[in-house]
This record gives sequence, structure tokens and C-alpha cells, in this order.
Amino acid sequence: MKLLELAAEGLKGRLLQGELGTETEALVYDSRKISKGCLFVCMKGANFDSHDLLAELPGMGVAAVVIDRDVAALPAGITVYRADDARAALAALSAAYFGFPARELITVGVTGTKGKTTTTHMMRALLEAGGIKTGLIGTNGITIGDTHIATKNTTPESYEIQENFRKMADAGCKAVVMEVSSQGLMLHRTGGILFDYGVFTNIAPDHIGPNEHKSFEEYLYWKSQLFSQCKTGIINADDVHAVYIEKAAKCERLYRFGEKQAAEFTLRNLAHTADPDFVGMCFDFVTPEKTVPEVRVGMPGQFNAENALAALTVANLIGVSDEVLVTGLRNIRVNGRMEIVKLHPFTVLVDYAHNAVSMEALLDALREYHPKRLVVVFGCGGNRAKDRRTSMGEIGGKKADLSIITADNSRYEKVEDIIADIRESIVKTGGAFIEIPDRREAIFHAVQEAEPGDMIAIIGKGHEDYQEICGVRTHFLDREVVEEALREMGE
Repeated sequence: MKLLELAAEGLKGRLLQGELGTETEALVYDSRKISKGCLFVCMKGANFDSHDLLAELPGMGVAAVVIDRDVAALPAGITVYRADDARAALAALSAAYFGFPARELITVGVTGTKGKTTTTHMMRALLEAGGIKTGLIGTNGITIGDTHIATKNTTPESYEIQENFRKMADAGCKAVVMEVSSQGLMLHRTGGILFDYGVFTNIAPDHIGPNEHKSFEEYLYWKSQLFSQCKTGIINADDVHAVYIEKAAKCERLYRFGEKQAAEFTLRNLAHTADPDFVGMCFDFVTPEKTVPEVRVGMPGQFNAENALAALTVANLIGVSDEVLVTGLRNIRVNGRMEIVKLHPFTVLVDYAHNAVSMEALLDALREYHPKRLVVVFGCGGNRAKDRRTSMGEIGGKKADLSIITADNSRYEKVEDIIADIRESIVKTGGAFIEIPDRREAIFHAVQEAEPGDMIAIIGKGHEDYQEICGVRTHFLDREVVEEALREMGE
């Protein structure tokens, strides 16, 4: 195909040599995958700059190359395009290479510090229940029908996004819901996509450091950029930075959702509900045209009601029926996110909470259900900031009836040393705790010693399916261990 020509509308730059109509056989951005007749996009990575290979490309059979910096000499005999930004060019080229699949799908992008994974899963559940086959891309991987593909990044590289959009469209999907990270926006991974709906959940200081964002202001700026590439923006009015996001937005339409501030979509009569066959939230969903009563969301915590409100807003705008809005989230399950493994006579759930803020929010949410005992099983990762250990230990001691301190991913530290740091802070609170260094043994103990009415939260790893000790990863999924313990009990 004449790929440069096909993507010309989305490219920013200029042709230095050759023709836009050069025939190319493939699109490649990994130098290890260069093939004869391909169009190769040079990019500077953390450890290697493929511009250094320019002189070798003609001999490797490359038909065309995209660069984004000035070079001493152009490679002879091949087409050269100088892009303003190679990553942005890759996004435009990828969209063209796979036949602009986003145009065949209803596209929904969700950005925010917290809640992206849960919210996107809720959206997919509602759309699927409404008869709209929907693909999913995010932290937990890529889902196309019954096929699940693991990913390294919350928002994959643009080539991978477009490749999977094409697979989704070819598999009969009518929509796709995806998490859009600030890094994904900054690195143009979502370039070439005009989202039908963009959603902002919330923002708090995070992902700030040498290899991420320089400051909170930069982080906020890149979050806001989703609303420069979507038709309809949907913003959490309750977040303190909602006004900034709104001012930055360039959408055709803008809606607000929330409970505390004025919004077109809101909830009323919020209740924490616990029945033998249901633990979660119940509320009325209010839109500008109607009130949908008694929506049930099978995940505990007010923050999950807020996540559900965002999902319901999108589903309602797309045209999902009121009946589906009421029932579509009753049995929602998101791997490692307030994931209920057992409901009765005691409740066991698994969650990814791995810092003091998320741990406190989780335990406060569970307290609303008035458990007989609130038990938390947790550890902390090794080779990470030690203040996380002391702060989580303090929260466990203050908020739980019993803390079971155990291993997480100790990496290259000794589990006993990590537990000692947690112990130091938990002792100061006077809270009850025990230490069981082996995580499997700790989970078994928590489950098998549970009493009717207890709530047990196993936190820190969530959806992670491995445990890393001394640099070696072995398979370990908290949910599976809980299920194993229950089977041994005959539950």
C-alpha cells in the first residue's frame, strides 16, 4: 500500500526524499522486526535511538523511513519523511495501515487517576448487556469477545491499539472502551483517534517523577488533552479540577456527572446494601429526561457508585435501555478491584489497594456494611519507598479489627524486613495483628478462621497473577488462593 499517501491527512511534517506514493509492504517501528519493503518509523527510546540505523536501512530492504530529527545524511535510494513527532506519525500511519478501524466502532476513552479500570469494565458490561458487542483495552489487558490478551501498558502503543481495533471490528464489535493514561496521551499512543466519548473520572498527584511527568501541572495538562480529541466530553463535576478540564475541552458537547456539584447526570438515595446474595450499592440514576430507580451495583463503596455513575451516563447517551441500566451492573466483577469472591455467610474480596490512601478508602467503604469483624490481609512491595509500609501499617491498625501482615512482591528484600517495618507502625496504634509471612498461608488462615458476618479484604496485588521473590516471578493470584481455601473447607 501507499501508506504515506493514505496517512497524509494525519501526518505533520514534510517529504525530504522520494515520493509519498512509495509502495510499502508493512509498517514497522521495532528495529528487530524490519522486513523487506517496509516503512520504518525511527524513534528514540529509553535505551536506543533507531535514527542511528539510518545508513543501514537501504541494505535491509526498507522502502521508506520516517524520522523526527535532523540527520547528517539521508539514506540513499529510499523515501524519507521528516515528521514533527515520530510517535504522532506512527499513530497516524497505524490508523491508515489497519484501515481506520476506529471509524467502524463507537469509541469511548476514560482518563483519570483512579477508577479507570473499574469504570471501563462497567461500561463494557452495560453495553454488552444492551446487545452492543464491545471490546476493552486497559490495565487488565485487551478483551475481544472471549479472547483476552495481556498488555504491558495501560494504554498500549498506537500500532497495537489500531491492530486490536481492527480485530474488534472484524470480530463483530460495535464499540470499544479503553483506559487512556496521561502517558498514553503524552506519547501520542491515542493519536489518530477521534473518540465518540471522552470521560474524566478524577485526578490526584501521581505518576510524577523522572520517567513520567515533571510536575502535577504537566500531569493535569496531559489528562485534559483527551478532551481535544473527542466529540462528547463527560466530566466528573465533583472533582476539584473539573473546571480546568472543562476550560481545556474542545468537544462538540460537554456533560457533567456527579453527586455534590451541579450536573446533568447524578444519583439520589444512595444506599450501602448487603443481602445474602448481594453486597454493593443501590441508588436512583437521574438524567435530564428521567429518573431510573433502584440501580444495583455489585461492588461495595461510594467510589464504585461514582464509577458506575460515569458508566451509566455513557450507556444512557449511547442508547442502552433503562432495564439494562438497572440490572446490568448487579453482578459486575472486575479482576482485583473490589472483587467479591464469596458473599455468605462471610464476605471475602480481593482488591489492588497498595498504598495508604486506597487502603483507607477501601476499609472505610467496608465499614459502611457493619461487618462483625473487618479483617485485612496485606503486605508491601520490596525495593520501594519505606514510608508506604509505615502508612499502610498505621491504617491497618486504626481501621481493621484484625490485620494479617504477610508478603507482597518482596522483590530483592527479605519479607521479614518488610514485615518488621509494617509492624513498627501498627504496634503504635494498638490495633490487633498477626504475622504470617507466607501469603498463601495468610490467605488460608483468614478464610478458614472467618466467622459469619465477617468481611475479609485481601489487598495489594489485586489482578496481578504473579508473586516476585528474589527477582523470580511465580504464578500467584489471590482469588485462586481464596477459592482453593474455600474448597478445602467444603464451601
